[in-house]
Amino acid sequence: MSNRKLIRTTLAEVKGKERIVPQPRERERSNNGSHRGPVGGDRDGRESGRENGRVQQSPVQVRKRTPPPMETNAELFYYKKQIDAHTPMVIVLLDGEEIEGTIEWYDRGALKVNRKSAPNLLLLKRNVKYMFKAEDRVAETAE
Repeated sequence: MSNRKLIRTTLAEVKGKERIVPQPRERERSNNGSHRGPVGGDRDGRESGRENGRVQQSPVQVRKRTPPPMETNAELFYYKKQIDAHTPMVIVLLDGEEIEGTIEWYDRGALKVNRKSAPNLLLLKRNVKYMFKAEDRVAETAE
């Protein structure tokens, strides 16, 4: 067995490191081979970073923003929460019909709704206009 250690970096360490982009070197000799002195340099030959009296800004690498994800999965979390709590829901279809019951399960394109006083239904999500908790409807009619 060897004494090698596996080193794993964390995301925080990777984000903390700066990406260093090497600066392109300025050519010291022209095409004919004659030596040009330092351009705008100090006494020791380093560049001062000034051109025509203005201070040049060093090029900064601009990171492009990544677009937001196509799906946030918020819908799935909402369904899961309502299923686990057996929350009575009111589901309003595109034609205005209201269906009241609890959501038993869901998949990509459908919801199964259990109803107490009527048969259970399998609703296609494309026919659902919106939904809300049944207790919210009761609170609205009581006022």
